[in-house]
Amino acid sequence: MNPKTPATQFSICLNLTLDNKPGVLGKVATAIGTAGGSIYAIDGFVAKGPLLSREITVNCYSVDHQAEIVAAVEAVDGAQLNGWHDRTFQMHSGGKIEVLALEAVSDADDLSMAYTPGVARVCRAIAEDESLADELTIRKNTVAIVSDGTAVLGLGDIGPKAAMPVMEGKALLFKEFGGVDAFPICLDVNSPEELIETVVRLAPTFGGINLEDIAAPGAFQVEEALKELLDIPVFHDDQHGTAVVALAALENALRVVGKEMSEVRAVIAGTGAAGIAIAKILLGAGIGDLIGTDRQGTIYDGRDGLNSAKQWLAENTNANNFQGTVGDAMAGADVFIGVSGPGIISVEDVKSMAKDPIVFAMANPDPEIRPEEVEGLVAVMATGRSDYPNQINNVLAFPGIFRGALDARATDISEAMKLAAAHAIASSVSDDDLSATNIVPSVFDKEVSRRVAAAVHDACVNC
Repeated sequence: MNPKTPATQFSICLNLTLDNKPGVLGKVATAIGTAGGSIYAIDGFVAKGPLLSREITVNCYSVDHQAEIVAAVEAVDGAQLNGWHDRTFQMHSGGKIEVLALEAVSDADDLSMAYTPGVARVCRAIAEDESLADELTIRKNTVAIVSDGTAVLGLGDIGPKAAMPVMEGKALLFKEFGGVDAFPICLDVNSPEELIETVVRLAPTFGGINLEDIAAPGAFQVEEALKELLDIPVFHDDQHGTAVVALAALENALRVVGKEMSEVRAVIAGTGAAGIAIAKILLGAGIGDLIGTDRQGTIYDGRDGLNSAKQWLAENTNANNFQGTVGDAMAGADVFIGVSGPGIISVEDVKSMAKDPIVFAMANPDPEIRPEEVEGLVAVMATGRSDYPNQINNVLAFPGIFRGALDARATDISEAMKLAAAHAIASSVSDDDLSATNIVPSVFDKEVSRRVAAAVHDACVNC
């Protein structure tokens, strides 16, 4: 997609007063279009009196473009701009979540049960049997979204306060798609050890921990330590949520091209948190052959300077110890999965792949290669973006995974539960609906979360 294509994330709302004369609104619309804006909405009105008050929503393609649209509208005769706002910032104003009461406290009787003295009875019961906390407190349905802000989206290490909007958004999605009460916990810590210690101390409040936007390799250390120390599910969504949806998408992409998982060779570009998790789940799903790559090239046993996660990858993949660049590894491969950065592969690399290649260029906001560059060369293309078909979006996974785990009173989230979640997502696309541009279900289909929750619950009960 052209980087100058107007999009909702840069949309603005213009508050205008217009002369009630023929053509004034048309001139405003023309000015917006000439400046490259796309009118998204105009509020309804009846033309009465000498002046009209209007709100016009315009999609832009950048912050600078917003200013250009504003200037173009201000220059229109007969139109007065009273003010405008950035709709994305407006959505985040004051935060995106709040705490709501489940019980009314309208008189002294209610107060005596909700708080003192009646609450003491419940406290004593939990002190005698701590498992009752899962029934008698919010712990039953509450997840902590924990981040130190060291690896936020495509923004990098921006710190815990700047990470809050992302974690709030995550909490919103937990509630909307899984009915799970999640709360952002952004921590000002200086090491994985400090993060681990803090989460352990916070854990009695929560029924599960969702780790988010923590830089590798510390993310691996944090997850493994918390899984060992806590008796509640710990899930690093950047790793496992991404891996679950990637596997679901690959299962359906292979259905499209008529290939079997056990017969294909895949190349993963990027061996941080997400790349390692994708490799593990693909191995669990029976992938035929797999090679991981990083900035230095392929990961192979005996390569110097590998961290513990990459060493595991070297020992469990790349059976032939292939050495070379990511482009070299792609020659003859059936599948490319990118979780690295923009522009790291070329059209020639894609041309070198096997017949009916599958390319998942998942780097955000800019993919490893843009879909329009390889149109007609790939059989199935997916990205991490919502403005292309086949978005690999974690929201298809994490709400249902936690819903199922909480309902099953799981103490962890096993590989079997992740595989079950991936299969549930994949099966949500029927044979009739399956196509090269429709390998994953809509993120707005709430039935997907329910299917995932049920599959995860069953996998936990049966494991």
